[in-house]
This record gives sequence, structure tokens and C-alpha cells, in this order.
Amino acid sequence: MIMAEKVYLYSRFERFWHWFQAILILVLLLTGFEIHGSYTLLGFERAVKWHDISAWTLLGLTAFAIFWHFTTGEWRHYLPIREKMAEICYYYACGIFKGECHPHEKHPEKKLNALQRLAYLFLKIFIFPLLFVTGLLYYYNQSLGISFGSVAILHSAGAFLMLAFLILHSYLTTTGKTPLSHLKGMLTGWEEIENSSMAQGPTQNAEQGP
Repeated sequence: MIMAEKVYLYSRFERFWHWFQAILILVLLLTGFEIHGSYTLLGFERAVKWHDISAWTLLGLTAFAIFWHFTTGEWRHYLPIREKMAEICYYYACGIFKGECHPHEKHPEKKLNALQRLAYLFLKIFIFPLLFVTGLLYYYNQSLGISFGSVAILHSAGAFLMLAFLILHSYLTTTGKTPLSHLKGMLTGWEEIENSSMAQGPTQNAEQGP
């Protein structure tokens, strides 16, 4: 029997970091593609200005988030695991379209499933560093004497990877118990979790969180 409990998963800082980061990434993508010449919205000079402001802000936010993750131990949520990897891949490929339950039982000590951990790890150790390093080289290219073209190509490649991640991430937020349940969880911190193991014991509904 599948039962559900309301669980406090995301702290105030996690929610602030998530949404502030999302806004900055959207601004960077919009202004970045305008600088690239894909369209005209703000004008080149204003796009460059807001791109630079957003980039430096995101760099500072990321540095603070790294500090927070390591001082709180939250970095452990991103360590790769193989638990139920095959079942999770099957779920996203087929099971989700058949109305089956997600094989990963989410709880505060294990918020991310095996596939999510790999995706976020790829984001944090490859896409973000690629964008930050090439962005800084792009910003200081005149004083460093680095080839402008090659850095721009790598930076654009990182932007397309970030856009692909953002689209996939946005889609997956709609795959919860209801299309808005995951979104609501990241707004309030609370998420209603279906948990088959709860059938073995009493339901515990947490009423307060940090």
C-alpha cells in the first residue's frame, strides 16, 4: 500500500539559492544570446552590462553556496550512487507514462535519486566551471592575450548545455504527484512524498521545519 507524508525537504537558504540562481541564469541566457547576435531585446550595450552584473552576482552566489554546502554537510546529497539506477532509468523512459510510482523514496537524508545526482554533479563540476572559466577569460582576454574566438565558442557551448539542462529540469518539475507539487515544494520547503515503506508503520506528518 502506498501512503503519503508531508516532509520538510528544502531549507530557506536552499530555496533562496535555487530561485536566485534560476533568475540569474535566465538573465545570463537572455543577454548572452543577444550579445551573440541571436536577436535584439535590450540593445547590445545594455545586454553586455546586465550580462556582466548577473555573471559576477552568480559567481558570488556560487562561492557562498559552496561554503554553505560544505559547512552543513549538504554536499553529500550530490555524491554518485548506483542505488536503483536501472529502475529509475526505466521509470523515466517508460514507467512515468504508465502512471507508475517513482522507485526512489525521497526523504531529507536522500533528497536526490541516483540519476539526479549525476545530472547535478555534471552541472556543478563541468557546465558551471566551463562557463565561469571561459567567461572570465572572455572578460579579460585583451590583457591575457588569449584567442577571442576559441573562448567565445567554448562559452557558447556551455550556454547551450545550460539551456538544455534548464529545459529538462523544468520538464521534470512537472512529473510529481501533481504537475505543480515539486514546484510547490521548492517554494514552501514542504513536499508530499509517496512512500511505500510507510505501510509498515504509522504515518508521521511533520508540522514544523527549520
